[in-house]
Amino acid sequence: MARRVLLHVGTPKTGTTYLQDVCFRNRPLLEEHGILYPADRFDAHFLAALDLMRLPWGGLEEQAVGAWDRLAAEVRAFDGTAIVSHEILARATPAQTRRALASLGHGDGSTEVHLVLSVRDLVRQIPAEWQENIKHRTTTSYADFLAELQEQSRSGIIASWFWAVQELPDIVDRWRHDLPADRVHLVTVPPPGSPRDLLWERFVTTFGLAGLDLDLGTDRANVSLGVPETYLLRQVNLRANDQIEPADYRELIREVLAHRTLSARTGSPRLALPPTAFPWISELTDRWVEELSSQGYDVVGSLAELSGERPAAFSDPDAPDLDQVVDAAAASIVALVHDVGRWRANEARLHAEIADLHGQLARARMNPVYRLKERLYRLLTRGRTGQRVLDAYYRARGSSSRLA
Repeated sequence: MARRVLLHVGTPKTGTTYLQDVCFRNRPLLEEHGILYPADRFDAHFLAALDLMRLPWGGLEEQAVGAWDRLAAEVRAFDGTAIVSHEILARATPAQTRRALASLGHGDGSTEVHLVLSVRDLVRQIPAEWQENIKHRTTTSYADFLAELQEQSRSGIIASWFWAVQELPDIVDRWRHDLPADRVHLVTVPPPGSPRDLLWERFVTTFGLAGLDLDLGTDRANVSLGVPETYLLRQVNLRANDQIEPADYRELIREVLAHRTLSARTGSPRLALPPTAFPWISELTDRWVEELSSQGYDVVGSLAELSGERPAAFSDPDAPDLDQVVDAAAASIVALVHDVGRWRANEARLHAEIADLHGQLARARMNPVYRLKERLYRLLTRGRTGQRVLDAYYRARGSSSRLA
């Protein structure tokens, strides 16, 4: 059984993608130091989370069947420290969290399970979550998104998901069960302007990665878009959502346009919380901080960082500067043309390779020995006796393939 399990359950938009990619890329080194990150593919923990919570996810849930049990079995079989991490685990129900903890060894007397939650202020989380929704094909305006979050019932699809993965005291309550307070770790995301590596240093402290020569390069970190870029992406969703296949959307819209092109643009206004929403968020955060502070959890950073900073400026993403949108659209067209050109070049290369193979086959057929073998084969396949001769030949060669 694993002696120690660090179970990282969120929240989204708190550096989780970077942490997971570093752990995945450094699995051999981690194991040398007694740390297991159980994954045979980069999204293994995501699939395990889908399986645990029985979540539908664009067909990926079919790949996820049995993934949690396989991950948990690998953790239990390891003699050392294991890390399990995915941000959507934040929305698990009490029954699902109880099953997860038990399957990882909690309660067996030999495994010490720790709950880790990385947390960031709602001033940044709200616009970031809206943008993430847009990158996953939604068409909801920013104003409607904010209005739904403020509804008392929280019954809408957007609000129910958002608060399930962002309401910190509730997430801890659903996951903690009988874990001691000192085994609950809250890692706060530093405020803007902090040293670039400060969040990573906090992860290193929490997950016991100090002193390891880790490869910290990654191309999987989440990216953010500016106001006109997000507006443009939402317009694409509004006009073409029912015309673009999911695989094409992931490759061309989310990857080529959003991640590689629009996220690289500088100088655009950044998404922010509108000034009118700040008092509501500030009051809610104060209640959270008071409740979390009273529990005696291990805080890596400071709960004061959850208060956030009042945005200095606000640019309405529902009504951006259209000149900036046109500029972003032109850059998008150029990027797509380049991508189409790359695909056309690959297609031309493959056609050339096929033509060369056809030429090699034609030249082989001109060879007298080849022609003799071909006529003999056709003659033998015309009757039962000849077929038995061929079968005996293939058996003698150790192959039943007709191409042998």
